[in-house]
Amino acid sequence: MSLRTRNIRLAALTVAVSAAVASTSAFAGDLVNLGALSSSGPVDGFIVTYKDGSASKNNKAAIQRSLDSISASGFGRAKAMTLRHDRTLGVGADLVVANRSFDRVDAEQLMRQLAANPDVASVEPNIRLYPTLTPNDTFFNLQYGFQSGIGGSNADQAWNLGFLGAGKIVAVIDTGYRPHVDLNANIINGYDFITNVATANDGNGRDSSALDPGDWSPTPNLCYPGSPVTNSSWHGTHVAGTVAAVTNNAAGVAGMAYKSKVLAVRALGRCGGTLADIADAVTWASGGTVPGVPAVGANKATVINMSLGGGGSCAGSVMQTAITGALGRRTTVVVAAGNSNANVSGFTPASCTGAGLIVVGATDSAAKKASFSNFGAGVDVSAPGVSIASTLNAGTTVPGADNYVYYSGTSMASPHVAGLVALMQSKPAADCAPAQVETLIKTWIKPFAAPPPPVGTMGTGIINAFTTVQNAPC
Repeated sequence: MSLRTRNIRLAALTVAVSAAVASTSAFAGDLVNLGALSSSGPVDGFIVTYKDGSASKNNKAAIQRSLDSISASGFGRAKAMTLRHDRTLGVGADLVVANRSFDRVDAEQLMRQLAANPDVASVEPNIRLYPTLTPNDTFFNLQYGFQSGIGGSNADQAWNLGFLGAGKIVAVIDTGYRPHVDLNANIINGYDFITNVATANDGNGRDSSALDPGDWSPTPNLCYPGSPVTNSSWHGTHVAGTVAAVTNNAAGVAGMAYKSKVLAVRALGRCGGTLADIADAVTWASGGTVPGVPAVGANKATVINMSLGGGGSCAGSVMQTAITGALGRRTTVVVAAGNSNANVSGFTPASCTGAGLIVVGATDSAAKKASFSNFGAGVDVSAPGVSIASTLNAGTTVPGADNYVYYSGTSMASPHVAGLVALMQSKPAADCAPAQVETLIKTWIKPFAAPPPPVGTMGTGIINAFTTVQNAPC
């Protein structure tokens, strides 16, 4: 569901990026370093520097006695903890460790208690640092949706955690895919579920090729009374690029879960797709049985993305049944809220329900609601969806050369979330159930810009890939 496009001219593209850096005093009262606590990560130790010539300097027994006193009086029985001297660092400071981790509030309290010892010169948290990755893809600087600005998803920080979607499959139920230099390594050819030969546009009905032949409409009124002439959208290729474009290859764009695979499933052709065909695609991609179609087998999707929709309530529909079945097979389902600036209650599949179904609204680079985005209590979370750069094809009707294009729509927001699911699930543990995935994504969010949209209309906030992946147990 894309609203507008703008070609990225590869030979004449320049971008000016500016950043404001604010600096604050690192040490409060010259003893306690509170600046490092701006991180949302847990604190499980402290680095204490003792004054030269003090009674505690190089006296491990004296240090431990002080720590024991703090442990006994620190938080009471409800939050009992112990501190111990671990070792002296090469720089002469001492590492103090605890038997549990602390949040920002508790960490600050303990640091101040440690600093109350007159022998202490400074205290700072033993924070965690991570390898840093800034992809070298040519147009990454255009992809605010993956960056850490106000309207971004903080994917660039999440990638530094090392969980990049490896081993996970994201089914993109859409127009199919075009071979693209920035996608080929991460695409799995799925299936073509379009049964109507005329709308399939590839000369046949259902078949084993999910290649997109183009969905152009050559004459007006072809799809419905008043429908316009349109060029091919290559919509599925754009969505797939947001999920898993090949990244750090010094070309093109980056993808959210760039070590995952996209299972391309074709269900939209000329004039869209039917409820029956899309429902079959959902069932199949999630490991269910569809008569006459070979099983998906090892390519069963971890998460399904549906950047599609139409009018009408989902309640009691076959789409609801298909989504309920997919969730029961432990496949998370992500759907676009729609682009009518209306309540999602009147749209399918955005009005479908289920624990593990994530309905996604769109925001812009300023963290504000996109003017076109549907809204309402049925929206679970929002994600970047305005001027999203991704992979495409230059053909106006039939396929042409590879290119990259800006699209806007909740269709572009949804694959940010589907890719985030793949990042979460690629951690070295059993996959979370869809309901848990939904809860985590809705919990670890970034705020909307002020003034925010009315409470409960655009979900809990904008996705925060870093804190979500960091806190996901799966």
